[in-house]
Amino acid sequence: MKTGWQSRSLGDLCNVIGGGTPPKDKPEYYSGDIPWATVRDMRAELITETEFKVTPRAVKSSATNVIPGGNVVIATRVGLGKISLLGQDTAINQDLRGIVPINPKVLGVRFLFWWLKSISDVIVAEGTGATVQGVKLPFVKGLQIPLPPLPEQQRIVALLDEAFEGIATAKAHTEKNLQNARAIFESHLQSVFTQQGDGWVSTTIGESCTLKSGTTVPVSIEKSSGDIPYVKVAEMTLPDNQDGITTSIRFLDRQDAKLGWLIPKGAVIFPKRGGAILTNKKRLVLVDMCADLNIMSVIPSENITPYFLYFYFLTVDMRRLGTGSSIPQINNYDIAPLAISFPKSLSKQAEIAESIRCLESECQALESIYQQKLSALDDLKKSLLHRAFNGDL
Repeated sequence: MKTGWQSRSLGDLCNVIGGGTPPKDKPEYYSGDIPWATVRDMRAELITETEFKVTPRAVKSSATNVIPGGNVVIATRVGLGKISLLGQDTAINQDLRGIVPINPKVLGVRFLFWWLKSISDVIVAEGTGATVQGVKLPFVKGLQIPLPPLPEQQRIVALLDEAFEGIATAKAHTEKNLQNARAIFESHLQSVFTQQGDGWVSTTIGESCTLKSGTTVPVSIEKSSGDIPYVKVAEMTLPDNQDGITTSIRFLDRQDAKLGWLIPKGAVIFPKRGGAILTNKKRLVLVDMCADLNIMSVIPSENITPYFLYFYFLTVDMRRLGTGSSIPQINNYDIAPLAISFPKSLSKQAEIAESIRCLESECQALESIYQQKLSALDDLKKSLLHRAFNGDL
């Protein structure tokens, strides 16, 4: 450890304060002016009044422990490892603990905050529990914090604050560039499929395609390998299915697959039931396959090329189509009326689809660059925290 630094336990330097949920049968406990926070409110490094959108109830000071504003809270159960500063006096529930320095002249709050951020992975790794991972009070109090003199703490905090402000600005710019790359592709798609050029046909999906839902296949004929992939919604996100359906984790032998079960190569598939609709996923089918009941397929007629149809469906927001009182569901009558325009010439459709594929590839390359930059900025932040609390700044 660096000369002049000490190693002290967190429990020696701070009061570790638990929270709780005021009794629901005492409405008077919820008639105060103190925000009551859960882990869902820890969406930012600083919790201000504007952050209380999920659990906006206010409590009286007698209802539960209140953590003074300007101090740190950590999640020790649900959301394990999250750390935030409080912008105001705040009550917390039982999944959080307030960490309040006993003597601010010995341990500064922001130094404590950045140190806790630096060991969040350690806290998460120590979590135990069958259903919800958590850490107990003795573990939290026993955490060993490197403690330099207060002026050195303040110097380190100033360096970290300045560096992280620059990193935050760089991340904001990169995230904006990432959004722009996606917006360019989406805007081009919309422009292609809203034009009405010469030689184009205007019709509906129901008139130009065949709609077909999946089916339930007997478990007895499922195999770990075979001729025909049997695809469920989860398999749409397999790495080998990102650019089109080619595989699954279960298969059928061709002789076992009834003709009515098959979804042919060239169809477009998407989830038709449940929360999966909200993912807005679509995939082009690149090999003959079967699907379960939660998947719908659109099979193009000979007048539409598969890739043209696939790119058309990228412009359709399935989240707007799902109906159902409790479980969202897409039915044939949601898809059949969708308007579609396409050139009569199949070669023109292929030309348009190829131009979209090229733009998609270029935009994906840009997105990859920006994602790598975001990862590098996150790694830089972790590296700075590690160096700071090893005495290397």
